[in-house]
Amino acid sequence: MRGSLNIERTVSIIYYNGNSLELKCEVICLPVGQSGRVIIPSEYKKDKSVIAVCDGEIKILNQLGDRTLGDSSDSPASSII
Repeated sequence: MRGSLNIERTVSIIYYNGNSLELKCEVICLPVGQSGRVIIPSEYKKDKSVIAVCDGEIKILNQLGDRTLGDSSDSPASSII
């Protein structure tokens, strides 16, 4: 049986908080279990709906609801004459 190595991994957790529909992302260090998966403490998960756990630090550039329907300034079609 292996001894505890106290390995931690930096992950980005994407989640919804409580009743809010605002998507959030947080970068934290979590312990790694014997299976190789990170262990998210129950207290951290309280009042959260975890959508994804990503390896390392990520930055969400765009998410649902960031752009309005009328904003086409970044659209490739807007540059066509």
